Formats: sequence, C-alpha cells, structure tokens
Amino acid sequence: MKLNRYIRYVALMAAMSTVAACSMIDEDLDDCNTETEAEYKLVYELRLVTNMNTELTTELDEESDRWVAEALRNYLQDIFTDFAHDVDLSFFDVEGDSSLLHHEDHIMDASQTSYTLYLPVRQYMHTAAANIVDNNMVEIRDNDLCHKGQLWQLKADTIAPHTTGLFSARLPMQVLEGQDQVFHVHLYMANCATALVLDTVGVDIKGFKICTTGFATDFYMADSVYNYADGLNTIVKADHIPVAQGTKDLFCSVNYPSPESPWAGVKERTRTIIETTQPFLAERAADALWQYHCYVTLPDGTITRSELNVTLPLRAGQLKIIKAKVLPDGSIRTNSNEVSVSVTYDWKPGLVIEA
Repeated sequence: MKLNRYIRYVALMAAMSTVAACSMIDEDLDDCNTETEAEYKLVYELRLVTNMNTELTTELDEESDRWVAEALRNYLQDIFTDFAHDVDLSFFDVEGDSSLLHHEDHIMDASQTSYTLYLPVRQYMHTAAANIVDNNMVEIRDNDLCHKGQLWQLKADTIAPHTTGLFSARLPMQVLEGQDQVFHVHLYMANCATALVLDTVGVDIKGFKICTTGFATDFYMADSVYNYADGLNTIVKADHIPVAQGTKDLFCSVNYPSPESPWAGVKERTRTIIETTQPFLAERAADALWQYHCYVTLPDGTITRSELNVTLPLRAGQLKIIKAKVLPDGSIRTNSNEVSVSVTYDWKPGLVIEA
C-alpha cells in the first residue's frame, strides 16, 4: 500500500512539473503543444502614381482658369496624397480555406511606417488598405475570407463622392523560422477623380445639378478586381466647388475607376497603376465608358439635360478634367474629341435628384 501511494505521488509531481515547464516564459517550449512564432518587420509605403499636376497644368492653362485650378487643387489635396491616416492589415491562410488568421489596424499618419509582428511560421496572403476610416462612402466587408474581402461602396441609386484617397496592397508572404525578415508593402491608389469646368459667361442660369455614372462599386483587395455589377447604373453626385473669381463653375466627383471597355461583367480586372511612365495613355473606345449627366435649370423653370459620353477610361489614380460651355438654351457643348454630347430640352424628371 505504501509503495502504491508513493507511485501515485511521483506521477502527480511529474505531471505538475510538465505543466509548469510549459507555462514558464524562459523554458524550452519544444515539448509544448504550441506553434513556433517568428518576429518579422513589415514596411508600409504609399506610392502615389497620378497625373493630377499634369492634368491641371495642361487643361487649366489659361489665365481665366487660374481660380478654377486653385479651387480644384484645394479640393483634391486629401485625395491625391501619399499620406495615410489609417491602415488595416489582414493575414490569410493559403493552404486551407483562405480564412483570416490575423488582423490589425493602426493609425499611421505618415507616408511610410513599419510594424514588427509576431505570427506563427507559415505562408500567408497579406492584404492592406489605407484611408478607410474617414471615407463615409466605403468600408471593408466580407474580410473573413481572403478573396471575398472588399472595399465595399455604399449601395444607393445616388451617392456622394468618396472623401479620401483609398490605397490598397496585396503580398504573398512566407514567414520562415530563425530568420530576420523584412517585407516591403507598397500601397497604390484604388480610386480616382473627374472634374467638369463649365463656362457660364453670357448665359442666365437658375441652377445646376451634375452627376457622373459608369464606375465600379466595389474593389476586391486580394485580387485587385473591381465589381461593375451595379456601377453602370449608380449615380455619383458631383460636388459643386466654389471658385473665388471668374465666370466658371466647377464640379468634381471622386469615385472608383470606369471599365476599360464598353462591356463589363460582374468583375473585371482593371489596369493596376504602378507605372511611372505614361500610365494613363489609352485608346478611345467605340462607345462611352462613363458619363456626365448635367441638368441646367433655366430662369423659366425648364430643365435642359445634357449627357456627356466619355470614350476614354478613367483609371485608378487619375484625374480627368473636361471643359465645356453652357449655351443660353441650357445645353452644354465641348470641343473634346473624347466626349460626345446628347441633349434633351424641357426635360421632365422621372425621379428626384437629391441636391
């Protein structure tokens, strides 16, 4: 009996010692049921590839455009910027069901920063998105699985422009044991902007409503794919931007890119703008890729609707300026060979356009 009690006592002490060994930080954990973690560094950098300065200089080069250019530059200063307020980081499994394994979000407030992470040694697909918090029109959704995670845009018949320049990145990562690793993550712009400059000299106009349409509604981060399923019918209301002096009215819309061709399926892989040499050159399409809808109210209360059909794609990171003249009958004319115009006089609204 004493021998049996002794054996039970020794077995109990051995079990307690094993538990203690696995709970002590400085002990060797090879015999414990834990995953090996590695320390590695992630360096994040926003890379802004845009034609904004070139477009402003080229299209608004007249003295009468000086105040318009200044107003537009001020409006877009928080859109075309390489400064990130916030960054959202996700790490996905690539061997199983592509589920989310780790997630972090940080206030970055910089163009470049780095984070040191500790994650189990394995292969990951990493996605990152910046400037989401202050964008009232876009949020991250369905991010529990790698290829479903998207920058989802608010769904409505008419929406407001984006309020921040959105940036995203994707990077396959192989985290190795016992090695000092540094991963460089370059974030590129996911949205874009277009501006309409209307010369109103010599005409009497009671009011304007300007909208754009023909753009993507969502962006799938891991695949760099835009969703156009609803975008061809979604109206983006352009903001009316005050101009200090002159006889020109300025409207601007910030949104996702247009398709590259007149037909767009549910998802389309658009061009990823990471080049630095002429990344916005494109062939004209046979039909319109995106549009401006312009509603001009005349003094007698009638409305003239002009539809500006643009045959060049609007790409991520791009600013496109269209200059046009408002005629006394409320119609809008432009000399651009990239834009065709159709006009409806005494237009009667089939729906209410929110001001």
